[in-house]
Amino acid sequence: MKSKTQIHDEALQAIGINRRSGIEVSMGVGKTLIGLRHIAAQYTEHRRYLVVAPRRPIFQTWKDEMKKFGYEYLESQIEFSTYLSLPKQSYDYDFVYLDECHSLKSSHNRWLYEYLSQGGRVLGMTGTYPHDKHSEKGKMCNFYCPLVYSYSPDEAISDEILNDYKIIVHELQLSNKPTLEKTKSDHVTTYTTSELKDYTYWCERIFDSTDREQQKMLRIQRMKALQTYPGKFEYAKLLFEQQTEKTIIFTNTQHQADEICTNSYHSNNPKSKGNLDRFKTDKILKLSAVEQLSEGVTIPHLKVGIIMHAYSNNRRASQKIGRMLRLNPTETATIHILCYANSVDKEWVTNALKGFNEDKVQWIKAQFYGGIHY
Repeated sequence: MKSKTQIHDEALQAIGINRRSGIEVSMGVGKTLIGLRHIAAQYTEHRRYLVVAPRRPIFQTWKDEMKKFGYEYLESQIEFSTYLSLPKQSYDYDFVYLDECHSLKSSHNRWLYEYLSQGGRVLGMTGTYPHDKHSEKGKMCNFYCPLVYSYSPDEAISDEILNDYKIIVHELQLSNKPTLEKTKSDHVTTYTTSELKDYTYWCERIFDSTDREQQKMLRIQRMKALQTYPGKFEYAKLLFEQQTEKTIIFTNTQHQADEICTNSYHSNNPKSKGNLDRFKTDKILKLSAVEQLSEGVTIPHLKVGIIMHAYSNNRRASQKIGRMLRLNPTETATIHILCYANSVDKEWVTNALKGFNEDKVQWIKAQFYGGIHY
């Protein structure tokens, strides 16, 4: 059985003196601490380091870890940037750390290529490395931070670093009842339709289109429609209300987060930070959140998670599931995922779960779950 320190040592040994490296480390193992140990090992007072992350809250995670593990002396030489701002940065860094490196896009190619051509060094860190080498993210990661070390969630569970899990996928049906209110393109006229008819409308438009860009936009519209259908929301609300242990629900919109729980976390809620702090310290046992909580935030002692929407790749779902698997190795975390069985939603969930042990995944018909009458 490996300890976190042993895993960190293995990762650092694999990185070695490579100019370009990538590590895939399960959530809860401490990839930020690996990054800090790597900086400390080659530290001199004249060196400068850049940490790049998808969102600003992750910067605070690095600062908190510096304070927790006695690396405060590094802070004056570490600068931070989001991926959005990376092309605006100078090249005057001895090492660049790409936190959540699966966030790389082709728009970062020019800066990274120029940085490396000037002798720069890169370490990519993630819990979900993009293994498809033909995808945009796969190509970027494989070139700029090729994988040298991997430690999976199942290994972390075996080593009792993460608690075990079970995943329950609730299969809902798109309703054919005319209860869905929609607004026409004039933004004034309203009409009533059903979830099934509305979903069919978007599928037919995608099928009939011959323009690839238009198809892409139509698929986005279809995804947004699936995210906001009332059937899934009402079911999620009932499922959330049933829970008696520490529970988080990931909603699709800020409005849903506010409707489903009095304690929500999103960018337009001024009480978000306070709600999150109280949730972390077990002063409240339920929290609703949208996408920005998926990366870079640690939630101890979480027992139950509900995910309303999985998306078409496994990274976002994996990040959310990882929130449930931190700490408390003696307990089993339960993750509920909702999907519409008679739609592309089911395909998305299936793709999202490819990286997980299928023996720990249970598919059920939503109307037969617990006391919920759907």
